[in-house]
Amino acid sequence: MADTLREIERKYEADGGTPALPELSGAGPVTETVQRETVELDAVYYDTADRRLHAAGITLRRRTGGSDAGWHLKLPVAPGVRDEIRAPLTTGRVPRALSALVRSRTRDAALVPLMLIASRRHPAHLLDADGALLAEATLDTVIATRLDGTLGTARWTEAELELAPGTDPALLDELEPRLLAAGLRPSRSPSKLARAIAELEPRPATADGPDRPAGPTAGRAVLDHLRQQAAALVELDPGARLGTEDAVHQMRVATRRLRSAFRSYGKVLDRRATDPLGAELKWLAGELGVDRDREVLVERLRDRLDELPRTLVRGPVRARVRSWSGARRTGSRRQLAAVLNGGRYLALLDRLDALLADPPLRKAAARPPEEVLAKAVLRDYRRLAGRVEQALGTDPGPGRDTALHEARKAAKRVRYSAEVLGGDAGRFAKRMKAVQTLLGDHQDSVMARSALRELADAAQAAGEPGFTYGLLYGREEQCAARDERELPQVWAAASEERWRKGWAV
Repeated sequence: MADTLREIERKYEADGGTPALPELSGAGPVTETVQRETVELDAVYYDTADRRLHAAGITLRRRTGGSDAGWHLKLPVAPGVRDEIRAPLTTGRVPRALSALVRSRTRDAALVPLMLIASRRHPAHLLDADGALLAEATLDTVIATRLDGTLGTARWTEAELELAPGTDPALLDELEPRLLAAGLRPSRSPSKLARAIAELEPRPATADGPDRPAGPTAGRAVLDHLRQQAAALVELDPGARLGTEDAVHQMRVATRRLRSAFRSYGKVLDRRATDPLGAELKWLAGELGVDRDREVLVERLRDRLDELPRTLVRGPVRARVRSWSGARRTGSRRQLAAVLNGGRYLALLDRLDALLADPPLRKAAARPPEEVLAKAVLRDYRRLAGRVEQALGTDPGPGRDTALHEARKAAKRVRYSAEVLGGDAGRFAKRMKAVQTLLGDHQDSVMARSALRELADAAQAAGEPGFTYGLLYGREEQCAARDERELPQVWAAASEERWRKGWAV
């Protein structure tokens, strides 16, 4: 089983000579500096032959020596912040728990030993007035050796400050002036591996690429958007596997934005090439939605229960909701792992890369974005207008619920296409988001009522009271009715914004 911890650190180096750590006691809350025993650390770093992990700022190593010997996978979060996932020390192959977390980048490429980095570490613990550990300051003498059969060794000394769990990151700002005064400066490399590669694998000079057309074009705007979403899909993959909050949802959003762009901008990209890929993105969004939909639904049911006085919660309602959710979560998490480890998903990523490397651009791609993309946004808007009109004209009941759900999907498509256009379309996209949110709340109410019927049937079969489920069902009906009453006003505001800017006329 892999463990995860948040690593917040800063690295420093010196231009010449042997650097030394200054006295850090008295800086901020640090009242005492305690020298610890010197340790010898050996770490073998793994990557694909073409350095895919390194290109993404990811490091994967097998470390021996010290108190944290084992396998370490470090995923970037922000400058100086990484999530470190640890697995027990083993011999042979990279643990499957870690290799799976980088599969969206490695695909079918093997992880092979890249670099051996040996460090002689001189650590010191920085303590507060109560003797609690605030941070560790270290001075590392480093020797890096290539393991790919190419001769080469690099040597350097670096300093590092790493915060203890729970320490305010502002401490790093309070300590830094002392390191700068001692002749140290922030390291140009985010990790030891990055510095080793920079010194031992200098990049060859590359020829200039083909001239890009002057000025913005519709094709460039759409491709930039697609590349952002494809990158998000890959970057969110580890979090989705780990159960990181909102990772699955944001991954699903990226798939929807990709698919929406393919459909909205068929004048820019040939749909004969993008439609098959869009079908695969729809499949992936559906698989990702299994767990996300359950999370949203359970959170809604719990919030509704919290709104009720205790006297109106009769029977083990919370326990039943919890067990109902748990049974579905177990299955959906297993299903998600199977999907992300499957060949169909990896093939989808490969096909996305191939399309972006050689996009099937149409003639309109060379025209200005305001000219081409605005027309696409308006087409999507007219489609949505028809669906809203149809929904509002349908009698209340399952038929209207279905029509409103279709309008919600159309609103999402308009919003996404307007986001690609940007500029003056930004406010319009926000109004479309308001329409989408309202219709989304309505659909959540539809799904909550379905779940409440299922829960009530199970409670009745177990001889439990059904009163609370019926009460919640009635409140959800009221919520849906309110959304339907508010829709004309929200829709009118969005439609007004459509005419506010010249691009929409």
